[in-house]
Amino acid sequence: MTIDTAPQDRQAQLDQLRAEIQACTRCMLHQTRTQAVPGEGPFDAKIMLVGEAPGYNEDKQGKPFVGASGKWLTELLALGGLQRDEVFITNIVKSRPPDNRDPLPEEITACEVWLERQLAIIQPRLIITLGRHSMGWFCGPGLKITQVHGRARRARGYVVLTMFHPAAGLHNQSLKATIEEDFSRIPRLLEVLAQQEAAAKKGEPPGEQLSLL
Repeated sequence: MTIDTAPQDRQAQLDQLRAEIQACTRCMLHQTRTQAVPGEGPFDAKIMLVGEAPGYNEDKQGKPFVGASGKWLTELLALGGLQRDEVFITNIVKSRPPDNRDPLPEEITACEVWLERQLAIIQPRLIITLGRHSMGWFCGPGLKITQVHGRARRARGYVVLTMFHPAAGLHNQSLKATIEEDFSRIPRLLEVLAQQEAAAKKGEPPGEQLSLL
């Protein structure tokens, strides 16, 4: 009998990658962080959420989205029919920038190798970007999040759903309803993706386009 060891291999790869990220000195942020925040979630997660960078609480605990934004993110995921422990959550930059400033382009460039390897191991069906820096890495420059939030597109070989960062809704109460509405549309997007995948297997036209969501 042949035993499929692929799942164990992927988990081992993710564990090894986590150790490498925790020891990373590729940019100057390692000098000011408490610890790196590789991300967390199952190795076979169908959905990956990618934020911008760890904040104060994340830097202390070594986990992504554990502060006020993280609490609300868990609630937003529930609006989308998702539980936190079934998705993989990480950031473009794995170490906290001083004073929670935006990550610098060179820091994003230095850190992108880790995200690329996470993507290769997990192979998510859907990526949800949280904030403009994450959106920019996947979808390229020139997009304005105020114009494309809540919409899906294909980028870097993945289906990417661009969202406001939860912190934006906490800082600007007028955005909260918009962000909640965007997350509530996730089940419909997953339904369309399933239909397209089924059609592709049968050699049929894809049907409803992602740009319409």
